This record gives sequence, C-alpha cells and structure tokens, in this order.
Amino acid sequence: MQATVVSGYPKIANHPGGQRLRRAIAQFDEGRLTQAQLDDVADEVTREVIEEQVAAGLDLITDGLIRWQDDFSYIARGLEGLRTTGLLRYFDTNTYFRQPVTTGTVRWTGPISVRDWRFAAEVSPKPVKALLPGPYTFAKLSRSEHHASLRDFTLTLASALNQEARALQEAGAPLVQFNEPAITKHAEDWPLFQEAAAAVTQGLTVKTAVYTWFGDVAALDGFFDLPFNVFGLDFVMGPANWGVLSAIPADRELGLGIVDARNVKLETVEEIARAIERATAHVSPDRLWVGPSASLEYLPREQAQAKLARLVEGVHSLQAAYT
Repeated sequence: MQATVVSGYPKIANHPGGQRLRRAIAQFDEGRLTQAQLDDVADEVTREVIEEQVAAGLDLITDGLIRWQDDFSYIARGLEGLRTTGLLRYFDTNTYFRQPVTTGTVRWTGPISVRDWRFAAEVSPKPVKALLPGPYTFAKLSRSEHHASLRDFTLTLASALNQEARALQEAGAPLVQFNEPAITKHAEDWPLFQEAAAAVTQGLTVKTAVYTWFGDVAALDGFFDLPFNVFGLDFVMGPANWGVLSAIPADRELGLGIVDARNVKLETVEEIARAIERATAHVSPDRLWVGPSASLEYLPREQAQAKLARLVEGVHSLQAAYT
C-alpha cells in the first residue's frame, strides 16, 4: 500500500514569502512582471510544495497544480476554441472557477502541461503523476454554443484530452489521472460518461486513473469496468462508496480517499488505520493508494501538510502487518 495526494495543493502559505505567488500574479496582471518572471515564481512554489509532499512521506506526488488557477482554466487556455469567462462556484465549496466557454470547435494543437510535468519530475525524488480534467466534468461545468449536444461537446473534449494524455505518456509520466467529480452528481449521464472514458483513454499504454469526489458512485453500474487502472473514491463525502468495494476486480487499484480534504481537523493514526483495514477486506494492500478525499486546495498549507504526514503515519502503522 502506498500514500498519495489526490490533486492540487495549497498555493499560499503563512510563512515568510508564502504569499509571493499571489503577489506575482497581481503584478503580472498589472503589467509589472513578464510571463517568464511569473513562471520563475511558479517554479519556486512548485519546488516548495514538492518538498512538502516528500517531507510528509508520500510515495506518489503531484506538482500541486501551482500554475492552475482552477480545475479548468489552465487547460482551457491551451486548447483552440475555448476561452474563460466569469467566476462560478465550484460545487458547494468556497472556491470558484472561471467557466470555459467555446469560441468554436475545440481542438488540441500541442502540449499544454508537459513542460510542467517534466519540471516537477526533474526536481522531485519521488514519482510525479500527471493530472488532467476529465472530459465529462470539463464539459458539464463549461458552456458550448458550437457543439450539437453535451455528448458532442464531451466527446470532442475527450479527443483533445486524449492527445494531451498521449503527450504526457510520451514525456514519461508514470500515471495520467483524469479528475471526474461531476459524475457523482449526475448518474443520469452514466452512459455518456462510459463513452467518454473509452475515448479519453484510447491508445494509452501508460497507467491511468479516474478520481471522483464530493459523492459516491453507488448508482453507477459497472463503474469498475471503465478502462482505467486506478479508481479514486471519496469515502468522506461519499460513505456509500464502502458498499461498492466488493465489486473491484482483482486487476484494478483503489484510490482510498479517507482523510477529509475540506476540514482542518486532524485525523488520528488509529482512525486512518481502521479505514485502511476496512478497505483491505475487499482490496489487497498492494492495490491501495491511500490519500485525501479530494484536492487539498481547500485547506491552509500548514494543515494540508500535517494531514499528509498523519496519513503516512497511518499507512506505516499497518505496513509491517501486511508484509
């Protein structure tokens, strides 16, 4: 069993210099910093959050999505046929995203996140997984006036994201993860989701993951038949996910989201260990990726790192028993 993080990491910290990315973005918007200077600051903060994840003891990390303003804008700006517009609330959180809106048919024209993954991989002593928005959630939270239907828009995005995933695969990413929280709120779109999953993974040989959060997948019949290797579930806001574990095939892995990513309260080692033991009744320890319930961006930086360190303590407390 190994410890990982789900997606993003807090960009701002309370220590001296912890606000520098926010200041740099403001200066860039005012024309007082160049893109290259802003990129240098983002590199510094990326190094910092990688160091924190490694210090916490994680086995698989992310770059923290430091350059991403939200779950969609960064990728949207790199695709032809999309722009971003006004702020919308992200599910029921206190965070917001700029809604992507089409300006034409969406097309992938070249790598968007490969440079960022390569930078993170070069400075990290631990493996770094690549992150992408899933096509269904991307389409569901965007607005299109240039596609015939939600299905058309979703599958167009799936094709574009598949090409980005292939570029990450070619660059050497050990795992490409697609984030799909919206499907936990819209079981009526399950057939479309299945179609999009097949399209976004077409031709990929790298290990792939789909992560959901803010709900459960109990109503999605055949969820573990989707063409992914790792299935990330939220067991904090989706307690019904405990009831689906018996359906996981022996050749699939589980992202066990058991540390609350939206609450500063620190779980105990015993609570974490009990949740892991509950999962191992259905999934062997060597197929478990233990992590938070969702992105850690909703927490202060210090609490996020403390939760990851406690998570690793919980994993280590059981590892001897399973070896």
